[in-house]
Amino acid sequence: MKSNIFKKAIAAVLTLTIVGSVAACSANTQAATIGNAAQNSENVVLKVGANITPHSEILEVAKPILAEQGITLEIVKLEDSITPNTGVIEGSLDANYFQHVPYLEQFNKENGSTLVSVGAVHYEPFGIYAGRTKDLKDLPDGAIVAVPNNVTNEARALLLLAQEGIITLKEDAGINATVEDILENPKNIQFKELAPEQLVAALPDVDVAVINGNYAIEGGLHVSQALAVEANDGLAAQTYGNIIATSADKANDPAIKKLVEVLQGPEVSAYIKATYDGAVVPLF
Repeated sequence: MKSNIFKKAIAAVLTLTIVGSVAACSANTQAATIGNAAQNSENVVLKVGANITPHSEILEVAKPILAEQGITLEIVKLEDSITPNTGVIEGSLDANYFQHVPYLEQFNKENGSTLVSVGAVHYEPFGIYAGRTKDLKDLPDGAIVAVPNNVTNEARALLLLAQEGIITLKEDAGINATVEDILENPKNIQFKELAPEQLVAALPDVDVAVINGNYAIEGGLHVSQALAVEANDGLAAQTYGNIIATSADKANDPAIKKLVEVLQGPEVSAYIKATYDGAVVPLF
């Protein structure tokens, strides 16, 4: 009798052990499944370097749209035109939004880098803004004209001055124009080359300045105040669209593709048109 009771007790213990083991395995499997699901649903983080105005402001519009699609957009605000590219090269940024293709190509040439454009978003018309001289027809002989000091934007400034008849350039100068391509300079213009972000501050010390759209906005200027603006159907509009740039190995990254898609979408287009009064023009 005692033997039977003992055997039944052992059987009960074994049964409980097996059931407990199965339950534990089931719980572990369920926990692993939940963990994997949580990991798979975790947001992708995309770090994008951008100039403060208008680029980071436009990215703020895209941010909640991307969040709905599982992408957390981190906007890294930068004021210069070098660190957004070096950040992508070094890997601290996934992409940047501040430049046009000619500048990107010049940067790659000078630095041996292979950054690529993955899509254009908007165009910022260059303008000539008044400093000491309030009307272009009143430019004095030997007038000092401030222009951006990087190759591509200086060419753009020269094209705008040529558009307004202030200088004449060689016919084939195009987007590679330099001061060496000036054929006629009847007012003996003296060019003052400055970093783009310094042009607005320099206005009191020059006759006029040719200023990038984003730096004009940051400096409190409006395109309606400009003495002259690039024609929207001219060479500049076709060439100088502001792009999303990234490294070659991330050109097909799904999150970056989604970023471009959103920035080229109707919500961003509507925001640009309503906000910048013609100083920023959507390209889609």
